[in-house]
Amino acid sequence: MIVHMKDRREAHARAVASAMASAGFEVSRLDLPFGLFLVGLGREDDGGEGIESLPGVDWVRRDAKGPVLAARERHPEGSQVPLGGIPVGGEDLALIAGPCSVEGRDQIRTAARFVASYGATALRGGAFKPRTSPYSFQGLGKEGLALLRDAGRATGLPVVTEIMEPSDAEAMATYVDCFQVGARSMQNFPLLRTVGQAGKPVVLKRGPSASLSEFLLAAEYVLLQGNPDVILCERGIKTFETATRNTLDLNAVPVLKAATHLPVLVDPSHGTGRQDAVIPMARAAVAAGADGLLVEVHPDPDHALSDGDQSLTLAQFRRLVEEIRPVAEAVGRRLRVPGASRFGAGTGPRTRRGSGWGALI
Repeated sequence: MIVHMKDRREAHARAVASAMASAGFEVSRLDLPFGLFLVGLGREDDGGEGIESLPGVDWVRRDAKGPVLAARERHPEGSQVPLGGIPVGGEDLALIAGPCSVEGRDQIRTAARFVASYGATALRGGAFKPRTSPYSFQGLGKEGLALLRDAGRATGLPVVTEIMEPSDAEAMATYVDCFQVGARSMQNFPLLRTVGQAGKPVVLKRGPSASLSEFLLAAEYVLLQGNPDVILCERGIKTFETATRNTLDLNAVPVLKAATHLPVLVDPSHGTGRQDAVIPMARAAVAAGADGLLVEVHPDPDHALSDGDQSLTLAQFRRLVEEIRPVAEAVGRRLRVPGASRFGAGTGPRTRRGSGWGALI
């Protein structure tokens, strides 16, 4: 059972919570930006007759089989999730960029400095990597978290990284600004509850075989913990097609925007798995109404320890920014001005010529 209160009067909320508890429900209170909700769990039957008539009650939902808190009707104007200085879901187009994996200090700092200089709003990078093969690079772990945090601080970018285990949340919270729940973990319900309680924004990626309804219900798990700062990310689904790593389902963008108030990102890197397809699909995602992009960028993709085939070079990231700008303007979105960082307008950061990365810019 979910009860929405007309206002936040404490006396009314306590009376309703008491009635729900007396009916056998375990009651949680959710003070969300778009309303005060009382959630009752622990009963399969309806129960709680008469709650609708109590003072302060707006409506009662008893058959919550689909998303309730994530539904567009709960917050028609749309939610904005704070991530650094850019509210994701607002007029500004969010651009979260960086390497698939943190591989070392020079690599993550070079990528961070470049994407910051060309308008990125947040830095992504994996410290713990879920890989299909147990023999593949699994990430640097805590060392990678420290390197990612330091690169973010040096460039003024908030950092986004994937969490795999609920037990890691407390330690990771000191390093990151936003948790990413990967596609493989979309229905890891203990993990969703944990990040919902962690007090950080959450980027939730769609599972490769998940319907949009299942995707929204996964987001509901986070919202039910009292965390309103959920960002959805379409990253491609499994189909019969083998020419690309996944099929990037851009239908999902307008469908989700109509169904939910939560911001929607698109990841054209995982959605295609092909470096040459990332920029075209990024343009298409912005045109479809995405609130931002999650893009993999590496100083030297040919020698990346993970997902080099789908990672943009530094020069290609600059071209992506140049090509999505007019599309963003055409659909009423703004893109952060390149060079709006400590590196100087439009110049990009200097890189080490001796590293072999300078020639890529």
